[in-house]
Amino acid sequence: MILVFGLAAGLWGLGWAMRVPHRLRWSMIGVLWLGVVLVNLVLPEGNPLRVATGGDARVWVVLAAVAGVVLGYRALLGRLRAKVVPASVKAGAFSDSELDRYARHILLREIGGPGQRRLKDAKVLVVGAGGLGSPALMYLAAAGVGCIGVIDDDAVEGSNLQRQIIHTDQRIGMPKVQSAEIAIKALNPFVEVRPYARRLGEEIAADLVADYDLVLDGTDNFDTRYLVNRACVAAGKPLISAAITQWEGQISLYHPASGGPCYECVFPVRPAPGMVPTCAEAGVAAPLPGVIGSMMAMEALKHLTGAGQSLAGRLLIHDALYAETRVIKLAPRADCPVCGSDLH
Repeated sequence: MILVFGLAAGLWGLGWAMRVPHRLRWSMIGVLWLGVVLVNLVLPEGNPLRVATGGDARVWVVLAAVAGVVLGYRALLGRLRAKVVPASVKAGAFSDSELDRYARHILLREIGGPGQRRLKDAKVLVVGAGGLGSPALMYLAAAGVGCIGVIDDDAVEGSNLQRQIIHTDQRIGMPKVQSAEIAIKALNPFVEVRPYARRLGEEIAADLVADYDLVLDGTDNFDTRYLVNRACVAAGKPLISAAITQWEGQISLYHPASGGPCYECVFPVRPAPGMVPTCAEAGVAAPLPGVIGSMMAMEALKHLTGAGQSLAGRLLIHDALYAETRVIKLAPRADCPVCGSDLH
């Protein structure tokens, strides 16, 4: 029997050295086992080869049966472990369909069951359903953010479809928030969508922002950006703001309530008219909003779950034309008219 085990070990080692797949290595061991059984069945009792291989075929049959039971048990145990939901995902928190949908999140130790539950319980407002809002909305929905508000007063136009991937040709002329709702619901029916088909103005900004846990701003004008920032600071809500033009984009998380700067700390003065052209005036590379908008969704996911390090206190600048990205440290300004310590 020692001879047989030695041959088996040799075959396995040779297979390992030659990088033979496990399945083929087990096949080689199986052929060896079959040969040993045949030797003990065919050769007469007392034959030296039969004696060297155990002398009795029944020993090898029993050994194979035991090995089969052990391997079968391991395979069954592996399948059961794969189906086990972490204890942190409380019964009743998710349906079976949701557990299947978010399984890849739950497997991440930085998110897990508790993080996925925080996403489900979260309410996120997205200002603008255009280039940046499109991918941000889609990935927020895919990630399982429970309630997503979207505010925009525009309708879908043909020129939007080069980059605003949440809309379709069939929905040209439809309000963007309604088009976005259709796309989000088609992607994830477990998400609540709150569409606001109107412009964000002073009269509603404070109340609207106060109703959400996090705000994403992807608008293309400074008046709205400053308005959203003021409302977020007043309500103590974190703001993820991003901007794009031509081949470049930037993004940061602004949260003075946690000791970071607000948007106006970093951009205290509006650019002179014409100094920062819009996408309609200067153009924009189609995938760029997807890159930066997806970063917005990623920062939202990290902030809501507590995973990793966010962009709070840091401004990320991405140059897509030359594939370069750099990060600049930011600090609050004491004389900021919105959040500065001089105000207190």
